[in-house]
Amino acid sequence: PDAHPPHPQTPGIPETPGSLHLEEIMDNFSFYDNYGNETLLDYDAAPCHNRFCPLFQLVAPPFLAATSAVAAVASGSLLVALARCPQAWRWPRSRALLAQLAVATALFAALLPALAAAAARGWHLGTAPCRLTHLLWHWSVFAQALLVASGSCGRAWARWERRSRRLAAGLWVVALLLATPAALVSGAAAGSGCVRRNVAVLAPVYLLHLALCLCLLLLLPAGLLLAALAVPSLRASWATGAGLTWLFLGLWAPYAAGLAGEFLLQAGLLEPTCASFQHLDLALGLGEGLGVLHCGL
Repeated sequence: PDAHPPHPQTPGIPETPGSLHLEEIMDNFSFYDNYGNETLLDYDAAPCHNRFCPLFQLVAPPFLAATSAVAAVASGSLLVALARCPQAWRWPRSRALLAQLAVATALFAALLPALAAAAARGWHLGTAPCRLTHLLWHWSVFAQALLVASGSCGRAWARWERRSRRLAAGLWVVALLLATPAALVSGAAAGSGCVRRNVAVLAPVYLLHLALCLCLLLLLPAGLLLAALAVPSLRASWATGAGLTWLFLGLWAPYAAGLAGEFLLQAGLLEPTCASFQHLDLALGLGEGLGVLHCGL
C-alpha cells in the first residue's frame, strides 16, 4: 500500500470500520468510504493479513441467535414473575425499575435476529431500516444506563407514584434523544452492509455520538464507582444487591473504550499499522459481544 495516503480516512493499510461490529459484517467485506468511493477489503493481500472478519462472520450469527433466544426467555420470565409474585421482589427497591430494565432488554434482544441474518447474508433492507435499527439499539442501551444510574442514587424508585412515573417517562425520552445521533451517522453501504458510521470520523454529528457513548458507557460507571466509594449511603446499597445492576455498565465499558481507540486510529492520532487495526478489530468486536451478553442479566 501507498505509505502516504491521499487523505486521513485512507491509511496506508486496509481500512476496517465495516468489520468492527456484528451488524456490519457483509458480503465480500465491502463498504463505501467517507468520500463515496467503493473499497474492497482484501485481508489476504500483503502486508496485512487479518482473519477477524471471516472468523466473526462465522461466529456472529449463532452467537446473536442464541443470545436473542436466551434474552427473550429471561426477559419474559422476569416480567411474568414481577406480575405474579410481587411479594418476592423487594430488590432493587422497586418492581418498576426491574420491569423497565426487562422491557429495554427485550427491545435490544428483538433486534438481534435481524442482525444475525445480516451478519450471515448481508443487509438488504435499505438505509431507513438500518438507521431505525441503530436508533432502537442505542435507545435500549442508553435507557438501561440511565435507569441503572437513577436506581443507584437516591430513592426515586422506592414507590411507583407520580414522581417516579414522570422520572421514567423523562429517562426514556432523554435516552431516545441521545440515541438520535447514532441513527444519523449510520446507513446502508455497498448495497449489503448496515454500517455504524457512514460519515467522516471528524463529522460533528459523529463526534457528538462518540461523546455520548463515552459519557454514558464509560464515564458514568466510573463516576458511580467513585461515588459509591466516597458516599457511605451508596456503598451500603451494594450490601442489598443494588450494585449487581451495575454489571450492565461494566459489560459495555470495554466497547466504549474500543470506540475511543477506533477514533484515535481513524483520526490519525495514533499510528495506523496492520497490527493496530488487527488488535482494534479484535478488541472492539469482543467488547461489543460482551455488551450484548447483558441480555442475560
